[in-house]
Amino acid sequence: MNNILKNSFYTVIAIIVIGQGGLSAQTKNYCVVKDVLYPSSEVNLRGYLADKLSGSLHNRILAQDVDRLIEPFKPENRTETNLWQSEFWGKWFTSAVLAYKYNPDTRLKQVLDHAVTGLLATQTPDGYIGNYAKDHRLEQWDIWGRKYCMLGLLAYYDLTKDKKSLEGAARVADNLINDLNYKDGIIVNKGNYRGMAASSVLEPICLLYGYTGNKKYFDFAKEIVRQWETPQGPQLISKSNINVSARFPKPAVWYSYEQGQKAYEMMSCYEGLLELYRLTGNETYKTAVENTWENIRATEINIVGSGVSTEMWFGGRSVQNCPVNHYQETCVTVTWLKLSGQLLRLTGEAKYADEVEKTYYNALLGSMSAAGAVWAKYTPLNGQRLPGSEQCGMGLNCCEANGPRGLFNIPMHIIMERNEGFQVNYFADGDYVLKSPQGQKITVYQHTDYPQSGIINMALAINKPEEMQISIRVPGWSKVTKLTVNGTAVNDLQPGQYAKVKRTWKTGDKISIELDFRGRVVEIETNPRSAAIIRGPIVLARDSRFEGIGIDAIMKPVADRQGYIELTKIPGDNEDTFMLFKANFIPESYTENPAKPVSITLCDYASAGNGRVHSFYKVWIPQVIDPGIMAP
Repeated sequence: MNNILKNSFYTVIAIIVIGQGGLSAQTKNYCVVKDVLYPSSEVNLRGYLADKLSGSLHNRILAQDVDRLIEPFKPENRTETNLWQSEFWGKWFTSAVLAYKYNPDTRLKQVLDHAVTGLLATQTPDGYIGNYAKDHRLEQWDIWGRKYCMLGLLAYYDLTKDKKSLEGAARVADNLINDLNYKDGIIVNKGNYRGMAASSVLEPICLLYGYTGNKKYFDFAKEIVRQWETPQGPQLISKSNINVSARFPKPAVWYSYEQGQKAYEMMSCYEGLLELYRLTGNETYKTAVENTWENIRATEINIVGSGVSTEMWFGGRSVQNCPVNHYQETCVTVTWLKLSGQLLRLTGEAKYADEVEKTYYNALLGSMSAAGAVWAKYTPLNGQRLPGSEQCGMGLNCCEANGPRGLFNIPMHIIMERNEGFQVNYFADGDYVLKSPQGQKITVYQHTDYPQSGIINMALAINKPEEMQISIRVPGWSKVTKLTVNGTAVNDLQPGQYAKVKRTWKTGDKISIELDFRGRVVEIETNPRSAAIIRGPIVLARDSRFEGIGIDAIMKPVADRQGYIELTKIPGDNEDTFMLFKANFIPESYTENPAKPVSITLCDYASAGNGRVHSFYKVWIPQVIDPGIMAP
């Protein structure tokens, strides 16, 4: 038996239908675990999110020179030995497929067709699609690039059922298995970061098995995970209870094979492990992902929903108010959002939706330029928001290719189907089409200016009355929430849970929600002491555009005993900003007499420093150290 397939076994499996990252599959998939949630079939958004998606579609996805993405794969250009040009096609393409599922634009479909035809034309007789010189295959970022090519081809097959793309992906996988067997049969000693970059190919291998039922891919997937737990592997299962920043010693060379804290690649591996869990039902896999997710949230994820320094986990949550080198890579933001979304689909639990919402409205939208054409590679909490640099001579960087994957991951997940009825995960003005438990078409009309306010009104349209359960998320930050159905209050609402309303629903039924949008003061008591302001899901920031008082000034927010601060909305069309508020702060007087409150302007984090001028901004406001009130 081939080396890469040793120690494998075959499990009797059931056949169900499953989706890939929000891409609903129509063919048979060989899984034993079903997702709890399934995407809407149609979504028509209006307002703020619709504008952001439209900007990204027209100014980034459709503006991309697709032929330039294909150029590195051509025979005359297969000379690479260490760079990652081969990832850009797949990242851009999977973004574009998600965009097409949200908005079936004819022009975009033509671009997708051209992109697949062009890529498959570069496939060698042995199945290879990549840009590495033949004697350097499997090195550095080669397998990582093959992964993204497979993900793109499988996304196209999911969308179109075009067999050529499925066959192309299968040939890439076959070639990879053959190359590994010819070498030494080991994947975790290839490439970078303890094999995490290379072995994250687990995700498309599992998806490929789901589409084909070819046991070779199932065995390969299990062999990858077996190798994770060898001494040279990343030990992603056995170390899942260890802080992600402390699983391995600090390496002598930061960006190297010995580095075991690489955030993006680690989470990509866990995305693949969830796909293998769906295929096997092995609870050890799911538990490892859940443990790691909880650890990342507790030790790394900051107030805006992301983290990492110089692309690595570093225990950053505790020092998020300090200057941090190369903070908050957008690729990490996107992958955290996608991993959380995977767990939401799988479990239906509100904590995952809470995290996705925080990340989406703050860290993700904050890394995108207002028009959607440019994405920052790093986005500090205090500093400047600047475009990322070009990589690999490709005219873009990894985060510009990856950012829209996170952006377009959300629309079909705002309201999702479940066996009992449907589940409202997020709030955005628009129309949502789903299928009822009895197979009827349901249209949910959601009317709201969220997140400008916390008032949401929904109405249903369904052909015949039907008994079902509608689950509506009560965000963890909303301590006082009102929910009514046809004017009757729903009681016992719990923050951070879903309110579940089971009844016979009919056309014209109305659901109204009022969330707690009081401004909240969040404080860090360890030195340096700092404070920040949040309203609903939106983190607010000071911006040097708005007033003469220096943004580094020590300003104590005027809050009540419960930590709520009064925010006064600044009306009108605010150029370059989504939200503007006034709030009262007490400046440090530097004299014996206390200073009087002053009114300070705050804007939403995504708009801070994100105008035509790259102004300086600040989420964490420094606070004075007073030994008279410090805890002993």
